[in-house]
Amino acid sequence: MKIKIIGIGSYIPNKEVSNTDFGDHVFLNEDGTPFAYPNEVVIKKFKGITGIENRRYAEDHHTSSDLAFFAAERAIENAKIDRETLDYIIFAHNFGDVKSGTHQTDILPSLATRVKNKLDIKNPKCVAYDILFGCPGWIEGVLQANAFIKSGMAKRVLVIGAETLSRVVDDHDRDSMIYSDGAGASILEASDDEETGLLSYESATYANDEANFLYFGKSYNPDLDPDIKYIKMYGRKIYEFALSQVPCAMKSCLDKSGIGIDDVKKILIHQANEKMDEAIVARFYKLYDRTAPENIMPMSIHDLGNSSVATVPTLYDLLIQGKLENHEINKGDVVIFASVGAGMNVNAFVYRY
Repeated sequence: MKIKIIGIGSYIPNKEVSNTDFGDHVFLNEDGTPFAYPNEVVIKKFKGITGIENRRYAEDHHTSSDLAFFAAERAIENAKIDRETLDYIIFAHNFGDVKSGTHQTDILPSLATRVKNKLDIKNPKCVAYDILFGCPGWIEGVLQANAFIKSGMAKRVLVIGAETLSRVVDDHDRDSMIYSDGAGASILEASDDEETGLLSYESATYANDEANFLYFGKSYNPDLDPDIKYIKMYGRKIYEFALSQVPCAMKSCLDKSGIGIDDVKKILIHQANEKMDEAIVARFYKLYDRTAPENIMPMSIHDLGNSSVATVPTLYDLLIQGKLENHEINKGDVVIFASVGAGMNVNAFVYRY
């Protein structure tokens, strides 16, 4: 028995924020001192490293659970199923619902429960819960759905990844330009087709020196309330960690699947940083003494930024819809999904479309 993604949907907010919109920001070093060079230089260097030109922010009246609901509706419609037949709703996020203009998170009730309510699902045996797994949360949700279905605990599962990172960033930290908002959702169920579906997976948590590479910290502006926290990261350490661990996880996953490296058609990797993703894929192919093929790795980060748990399902949705230039997917194609993020967590799965 294989587990298949029978429906996919995403929600990309309409509010577009370009790099030039950060021209008037007062960026500061960690010690609160101003940068020695102007914002034009900061932005140029930022784009060169991350590849980000634009990103999307949620409308002020929307929260993460709203975006998730929109994506879930589209996934259900794409799957052509009765929503009352869902056995689980697994919602991956990091910061809960943060209303625009506030800094307080709201996770009571759970965001999965809120989505179930918005979907108007009456079936009490549809179990809704949240997972906190950093950016790899959606992939981890897929792996949990796989376990539930294979164990007989479920037949059909909705897995969502949604976040509004724009509401937990420090405007004085240049890393704030990386983050964005969005949502992706998928419907999974068992399939009798032994040739397609989820073939293998890997998942790991590195929680020694790596545990605090991403953390909640005070603003770089010493005049702001130190008790209000924002998402912070040690970018260089994350970069080095990702290059060390993600290619190995991808190789282990692919080797377990029995699929050859030359049969991989696409790699859908968390949209964190263009240079980092390119380096991860290059190192992955080097493990097989290969050079990464052209167009093996679709990217959405240029226009959508890093929406954390939403990047991978959104990227898959765009690929399925044929909305990624020079990229397509056909019946029987093998795809590797992979992510890395807070924890530090790493995961991947091999999937035949």
